[in-house]
Amino acid sequence: MSQEASIHSWPGSYYINSEKRWASGILCLTRTTLRFNSEQNQENLISLRLSRIMEIKMESSSFIFSALTVLEQGNIKHWFGSLKPCRTAVYHVLEHFWRERLLSPTEPRGAEAPLSKGQELISLISGAQRRLEDTGKVLNHQGEQFDNMIQGLDKIESDLGVADKLLSELECPSWWPFGKLPWKSQQEAKSEAAAKATCAKGSAKGQKVITSIPAIVSHVGSSGNLKPGSLMVLVSSLEVRDSNGQLLHCFEKEEVDDVCVHSPYEISVRQRFIGKPDICFRILSARMIEALSVLEIQYKKKVEITRDYAAFQATLATTPGSPEGHGQDTEVPVEVPAGELTQLQLQVLQPTVTEAEAQELKQMLQQLKNLALEAETELERQDEVLDELSCSADRSTMNINRHTRRMRKLL
Repeated sequence: MSQEASIHSWPGSYYINSEKRWASGILCLTRTTLRFNSEQNQENLISLRLSRIMEIKMESSSFIFSALTVLEQGNIKHWFGSLKPCRTAVYHVLEHFWRERLLSPTEPRGAEAPLSKGQELISLISGAQRRLEDTGKVLNHQGEQFDNMIQGLDKIESDLGVADKLLSELECPSWWPFGKLPWKSQQEAKSEAAAKATCAKGSAKGQKVITSIPAIVSHVGSSGNLKPGSLMVLVSSLEVRDSNGQLLHCFEKEEVDDVCVHSPYEISVRQRFIGKPDICFRILSARMIEALSVLEIQYKKKVEITRDYAAFQATLATTPGSPEGHGQDTEVPVEVPAGELTQLQLQVLQPTVTEAEAQELKQMLQQLKNLALEAETELERQDEVLDELSCSADRSTMNINRHTRRMRKLL
């Protein structure tokens, strides 16, 4: 039986209370459990489910100067020491995933009955609907930015028209008896036509927050500096903040060189430089999937799936149990008395999707269709706006260059 994939692991030691000794090994955190494997024979010394943990604390004792303690249900305390890179970094990561696990609305409790096929389909479609809604928010805000750019360019063209009239008055004053001045060039009309055929790049900076998730952040290059914070995904940038909301670093959209996905819970964002160290932040979050759905849209050419992510997914696929990794809660089948065979057959013959679930699926699929059609309409509109923006930017650039040459001639 393959073990559940590890989100993070740290070398350290565990105090075996029955033997009154410390054992060195690896402390591993998975989506549902916290386990410690011995370094000598890879024996699993302890395996705690996150839902059974009551408290995580940093303590000191007579046995070791500093330690990390985990209190399990039943007032059973587990001691971990000599953790690397440091006790504080391990504490922040464990506390983050433990709290997010407790606050998760989808946290299973006890040995609940497995989801039916209809409920699984509803859950999948609900996730797809949320992703499509996030995409729609991005498209809507992007369209607002394009509209603002159009208004700005219209104002620029209006101001350039006023400047053209003033320059014409200076070039051909009322007291000049021969009409246009002799240095008036006729090549400006040709340059105007040529400028309309060129392409210009436009960009708009927005400040709207698409999504914000709590996370454990660390600046790559500094050891042991894992600390709680948050990741904010904006239309035009990525912001990494600490637990007090103070900005640690802002990655502008065009400055991001790569977004490496190490696991469904961990990414790293890098900005490269020539002649000085790169800026890279590693971000770990139990709710990283919410940000990944947006990052894959905004930075699809810069998102890089690492080998660690592929190995994580492969381990996840071979882990027995439900999709949430609760293979240990699988119930053992029992023998069915002969008298209850008819009832069992009736249960098997029941439809996997009920009428109510089918109706709900129909409504959700209709909503998905409407969202997709609205997104398609908005994309077509934005394509037309982009063409208009390109032409307007070309005209403005050409007029500015032309006015600059005319002013230099007047000087």
